[in-house]
Amino acid sequence: MENSTYHDPYAPLRFRDYRLLLSGRFISSFANEMLSFAISWELWLRTHSAFALGMVGLVQVVPVILLSLPAGHVADQYNRRRIVIISEVLIALCVIALGWLSYTEGSLVLIYISLLGIGIARAFNEPASSTLTPETVPPELFSQAATWGSGIWHFASITGPALAGLLVGFFHSVTFIYIYAALSAVTYCVLISLIKGRQLPLAEKSATLDSVREGLRFMWNTKVILAAITLDMFAVLFGGAVALLPIYATDILNVGAQGLGILRAAPSLGALAMAFLIAHLPPMRNAGKTLLFAVTGFGLATMVFGLSTNFLLSVIMLVLLGGFDNISVVIRSTLMLTQVPDEMRGRTSAVNNIFIGVSNELGAFESGFVAALVGPVITVVGGGIGTILVVLAIARIFPEMRKLKSLDVPKQP
Repeated sequence: MENSTYHDPYAPLRFRDYRLLLSGRFISSFANEMLSFAISWELWLRTHSAFALGMVGLVQVVPVILLSLPAGHVADQYNRRRIVIISEVLIALCVIALGWLSYTEGSLVLIYISLLGIGIARAFNEPASSTLTPETVPPELFSQAATWGSGIWHFASITGPALAGLLVGFFHSVTFIYIYAALSAVTYCVLISLIKGRQLPLAEKSATLDSVREGLRFMWNTKVILAAITLDMFAVLFGGAVALLPIYATDILNVGAQGLGILRAAPSLGALAMAFLIAHLPPMRNAGKTLLFAVTGFGLATMVFGLSTNFLLSVIMLVLLGGFDNISVVIRSTLMLTQVPDEMRGRTSAVNNIFIGVSNELGAFESGFVAALVGPVITVVGGGIGTILVVLAIARIFPEMRKLKSLDVPKQP
């Protein structure tokens, strides 16, 4: 008799379409991480201006915040794979422009215009891309697919910058990275075009404003998703230890550039290990409480890191930060897959992207601003305390989160 309790951690990988999608996302994420390294490195060498580096994030996140809601409407009304391919082609063209500007040491204004183009493309890419996983695996594998997706992204975030640093140190140039990033975007398009998965139903045609309102109402009424993304947003907003790592490396831990590299890699190592562990464990049966405990652990680890003057202890805390954060990412990503109707995926993903964009950019800004006023230690420790207070507030305001058990697709009545 078949063992119904058998848990196959590699089940999503047994689907050809999902392997194509995962391969494409790894290639794209790996290239994006190398691209981020190249842009930051080149601008720093040319300007030696922290403001110039800050503008890189700003010009890319503003389009996401302004355009995500209409982009979500577009993703729910039109062919989603086609939207992904068009946006990836636009990214490739902007990256080629960056490569040319790098080779010729062109205008900084044109560099920021190219980055703005990438931000616009990503604003439309993300809501449409969020619908691709449900096309490639059956609903009962959504949670495992989200776990593998998170793991592959963190692996790219570790290896991409590391390889970029080694190659730039050897060739003393970043131009080749732009070429590779453009080719990666084209490769992703090819892999997406090879997917033969089921076409998900689109929303009924409606005016953009009405469609956006419908998406916002759905998010507001689906309390477990609203609680999860709110919790994640404030945790990232307050727990901005990573933004202050250069200060800790030079002024507190005294480990220099090499130590900074280890500190930066530590959260991704923890996240990757946690993703592998989640993939091999049985499905979560108390997902809501697990999420609350994970974000609480994130806050506690942040506090200990903020107070630490020992390099090894600091690295361990950052590894734990990454692990706890990955639990949150997997649960939130799975809820976005299992709790959202197919015809609503683009708009809900758009709202989620706004929350993520705001928390990442404003979190880094908030950490830097407060650290300039009261110092890095108080900033990081206070952020950890703030994160725990947010957990308590979310647990009280959203009892649906405390009661959430399984991450499986809800059974239809």
